[in-house]
Order: sequence, then structure tokens, then C-alpha cells
Amino acid sequence: MVDDLLDVVIRPATLDDAAPIATVHIASWREAYTGVVAEDYLAGLDVTARTAWWTEVLDGSRRGTSVWVAELEGQVVGFASLGPSLDEDADRDTLQIYTIYLEPSFWGHGVARELMRTVLSAVPGGATVTLWVLAANDRARHFYRRNGFVADGVERLEEFGGDRLKEIRYRRG
Repeated sequence: MVDDLLDVVIRPATLDDAAPIATVHIASWREAYTGVVAEDYLAGLDVTARTAWWTEVLDGSRRGTSVWVAELEGQVVGFASLGPSLDEDADRDTLQIYTIYLEPSFWGHGVARELMRTVLSAVPGGATVTLWVLAANDRARHFYRRNGFVADGVERLEEFGGDRLKEIRYRRG
């Protein structure tokens, strides 16, 4: 548990963080999306495959993406990533938060807030930032609203484990 946020270090991710990020990513998905995303899909999430994906991100293959980790006593307990918007209707200067996830035992202790502050501090003044969130993820939607994001009316269906689930776009700036 996080008793003192002063012990949490937010820092840029390195290649060595790929496996810990993948582990946190999958643990967070399995906890947050139980009952929302098909159980066999969640059970089939593979740390090795996710590590390979994060290695590509961290080695610079995905240009323009910045990744930070939240670390406590040498252990990665969360991460966030930011880069150019992937939306077709986005302006050139619009950025997108691609991910912000925590190890579930750290939810509600201010770590995500610190990650969000770090991400937003990297956004140039006046730039718009968007993100996508599953409509069924009330906890995350509330977190984004508390951090100044508002739903902008754009929705999409994304497939997870054979189910098409609604995502909502949030915008700030």
C-alpha cells in the first residue's frame, strides 16, 4: 500500500520497464474489466506478448510516444503513455493519452493522480488532449472528469474478445 506518496517516483520509462509495465497492464485489465470484457479474453492476456508490444513502444518504434512509470521501492506499480492523437478528426496538435493503469492494489491512493499530473505537465500550453475509455468503466470516467476531462460526444465500438463494447472519448483543453 501507499502510505506516503513521497515514496512514489514518477519517471520516464526505459526498455527495462517493458515486462513490469506488461504485468501491471494485464493485472489492471483483469481487475477493472471483470464482468465487462469476456472472461476468456481476460484470462488469455499474455505477459510475454504484451512485453514484446511494450518493448516496441519503449525502443522508439512508435515515434512520438512518451511513457512514464510510477515506481515504489524499485517496483513498477503504474504507468501512463501519451502521444499524437490517433483519431481521424484530430488536429495536428492534439495529443492522446493512450494508457494510464495501476496495479489494482494501488487504486485509490493518489498514484494515478500523480501520473496524470506528470502526463499533463508534458502537454504544451493550449494543446488539446483526448483519451478513450470504456463506457462501462465508471471508476475511470469519474477519475478523468476529476482531472478536467469531459466527454465530447464521440463514441465508438471496439472489439474485445468477440464482444463489441462502447468507448467514449474524453477531451481536455
